[in-house]
Amino acid sequence: MRVLLLPCDTRPPTLELPHQLARVAGVELLSPPLEILNRLNQPGDAAAIADWLRREAPAADAALVTLETLTLGGMIPARRVSDSLGVALGRLEVLREVKRDNPHLRLLAHGVIVRVAHDNDPLEEKPYYGEWGAALRRVSEWTDRVERGADPGELEEARKAVPAEVLGDWLSTRERNHTLHQAAIGLLQEGVLEHLCLTLDDTTPYGLAARDRRRLEARLDALSLWNRADVYPGADEVAATLLARALVNGSGRKPRVWVRYPSALAPHSLMLYEDRVLGELVKAHLRAVGCVAASSPESADLILAVNAPSHRQAHRQPDFEAVDTANRHLPEFVERIAEDLGAGRRVAVADVAYANGAEERFTRLLLDAVDVTRLAGYAAWNTAGNTLGSAIACGVCALHGGDPVALAEATLSRLTDDWLYQGRVRGEVRAALANPSPFDLGDLKPRAEAEIEARLAPLLEELWARHFAPRLPGVRLERGPASLAWPRLFTGVFPLRLIRENGDMQHEDSRPLKREDSRP
Repeated sequence: MRVLLLPCDTRPPTLELPHQLARVAGVELLSPPLEILNRLNQPGDAAAIADWLRREAPAADAALVTLETLTLGGMIPARRVSDSLGVALGRLEVLREVKRDNPHLRLLAHGVIVRVAHDNDPLEEKPYYGEWGAALRRVSEWTDRVERGADPGELEEARKAVPAEVLGDWLSTRERNHTLHQAAIGLLQEGVLEHLCLTLDDTTPYGLAARDRRRLEARLDALSLWNRADVYPGADEVAATLLARALVNGSGRKPRVWVRYPSALAPHSLMLYEDRVLGELVKAHLRAVGCVAASSPESADLILAVNAPSHRQAHRQPDFEAVDTANRHLPEFVERIAEDLGAGRRVAVADVAYANGAEERFTRLLLDAVDVTRLAGYAAWNTAGNTLGSAIACGVCALHGGDPVALAEATLSRLTDDWLYQGRVRGEVRAALANPSPFDLGDLKPRAEAEIEARLAPLLEELWARHFAPRLPGVRLERGPASLAWPRLFTGVFPLRLIRENGDMQHEDSRPLKREDSRP
């Protein structure tokens, strides 16, 4: 199977992760050259991206398309660029053209409902968001609350607090992108698209994203298109989700999944950056891939082990008030995972106890109790939706592929990033740099990269030597130096490959081991 990918950007979770999962599934995955894709807030070359899609489509079986990359230069540029709606809709026509000229090509697409950023980030958002972010968030929240019946007085005051030109530009950008998503629903209705995911990035229960979600859901209701569409929280992981969905649709069989939690309260726990409780979020991500609930662990194709808080996801660990309480039993949870693996069941682990990194206690218990090279998936990064989507996608790809080395590489890569870096090293480096700007390191970037490499390298070597190498005879670890994808600590780049001693990698792949250019 030959699949094309237009990613939302070039960070490892959005570009390298789908390539890793393609190797797990035995799929040939191709993506455009890095030089025509976006770098942070600099848009990609829309004309070159469209030409690449036209050129590669005849020899491909499927294409996974981020709408914002095709039409507005990337997910983050789509929040910032001033391209008109007409220009964006004209670029969207490429999908109709490609499908007309290549009727065999299966098109699965993804659009990101514009987020209302939680932080005053002037680089990922409009430049004025650094000054007016808090005020715009208030407008967002009260616009939605008023539509749900709240008194309009708060909204009137919130709108007065923002300069008219700022508010007008911010709202018109959102409306342009919403109209683009409505047009994509039209392509779904026509049969140009096989499946469409419209996802909410870093969302909240109240806000403009929630209003946009309701509008999109109403259109899908009216057109009876829910059998080929999903609207739910997510963003960076959706390329992996669509890859798994393409495999499921192609097989004609929906994988059966049994979900485990460390607490009876966990499905009702509140997640940061999401608009719903964990249990509903899990259901949404399973549906997006095409999975259904199993009636028992024994009948399941995949066990999804969700390490979750008992009450509420937290930022800092340990948190004994909301996460690791008496209503949560981690040792018993890990024992169930070990029993599942011992019974020959495939298990994917999604760690959402804390945002932006793995839980230290759970990870150590897991490493001590199970052979992690046998996991069918593992993730613990960024939002709960990012983690769930990528863990589920990896598990489904594992059902369709049989290379244990490819799967071990995917697990090692995520443990390196999600546990060693996000959970441990990033905080150390931030302290060593005296808490630099979270948005732009500036001249500190080279020093930050050197600090990361010095701290991460021995931890990765230890992880490999203790938990991977003994279980993978005839396989060696090859890694490149750590770096930063963008001029901020949040997104690290940790190139690694598992190589068989005869010199062959587990699957032919188009991605280089070392990123040629990680500059913003």
